[in-house]
Amino acid sequence: MNNLKKQFLLDPDITFLNHGSYGSCPIPVFEEYQRWQRILEKQPVQFITDGMWDALKNSRIALSEFVGCDEGEILFFQNPTSAIANVIHSLRLNIGDEVLMTDHEYGAMIRAWNIWGKKNGVDIIQQKIPLPIHSEDDFLDAFWKGVTERTKVIFISQITSPTALIFPIKRIIDRANTQGIMTIVDGAHVPGHIDIDIHKLECDFFTGAIHKWLCGPKGSSFLYVKEVHHDWIKPVIYSWGKDGDDPGPSEFLQDFQWQGTRDMSSFLTIKRSIDFYLDHIHPLQKVCRQLNLEIFSGFESVLGTRPISDGGDWVGQMVSHPLPSNAPRNIKDILWNEYKIEIPIVEWQGNNYIRSSIQVYNNKKDIDVLMNALVSIL
Repeated sequence: MNNLKKQFLLDPDITFLNHGSYGSCPIPVFEEYQRWQRILEKQPVQFITDGMWDALKNSRIALSEFVGCDEGEILFFQNPTSAIANVIHSLRLNIGDEVLMTDHEYGAMIRAWNIWGKKNGVDIIQQKIPLPIHSEDDFLDAFWKGVTERTKVIFISQITSPTALIFPIKRIIDRANTQGIMTIVDGAHVPGHIDIDIHKLECDFFTGAIHKWLCGPKGSSFLYVKEVHHDWIKPVIYSWGKDGDDPGPSEFLQDFQWQGTRDMSSFLTIKRSIDFYLDHIHPLQKVCRQLNLEIFSGFESVLGTRPISDGGDWVGQMVSHPLPSNAPRNIKDILWNEYKIEIPIVEWQGNNYIRSSIQVYNNKKDIDVLMNALVSIL
């Protein structure tokens, strides 16, 4: 793993424990990204009107094979936020209908749903998932208490952002399917982090980031749309569509794929990102998770607060842990300014949490640096 650190552009003087926020692009992937940018700039008109479409199709094929769906069900977006926005604004719900989610969802998504819900008279329900969380049955029971006869949509993270928990969402989706409730999965942290097979998941929509755990360039994400929904989901931004240069194969793809002039290079780099992941990251993920479990135990010992799960299947390469009440309010600044540690402090449900991420460029020394710093601060 130490040798792999040289494959990334990260400042070697920083202890970087925040891969979960924006990822980090390896040098070979970044060079492929720049190669596509140079192709674009060499002859932008010819490339955008002709050569780009086959390259985009190749990226869709590579990604669909990796995430377990059909190429024609994949749309590219710059981030999961914009992907979900297109789903939200296409929904045909009635006044008094409900959208159900957990209270662990990403703050930006909660805000987007609430603004849309207020405008359209749709109630956005955040169901409390009590912590600490122990069993899959407890999770399912707690969440399903929020379902009513007015529940039309379930929006749920597979890996949560503030609490870094891997939710066992398959049983939620299966139960929702039997009751005709639409399911939208926020899988921003999933690709390249845990196994993914969207067709086996059987959700209606799924969004994932390429730039996080798959280590693609910034501005590369996707939206899976189950084929049965292709006739009614529409883009927030309309451009040329079928009247433009995009050869298809479907009007659904044409409507979404070209939304005005933009650099598509990050999407064209997806196959290189997947190859790098399969060659260098995937073989070491068990080591990364073991290091993360060391942080899981270290947080409990050093911080003196209870973990929010039993570890195990609830935790992947991220862990979030509550800070003690005596932790300085500016602890993030202290960790950065005095120890050069990049790690997020998340405010959630009135409490502050420290969230670490472990990627293949991290090692045991990084954990020791963090724990020693926390001991000194507290």
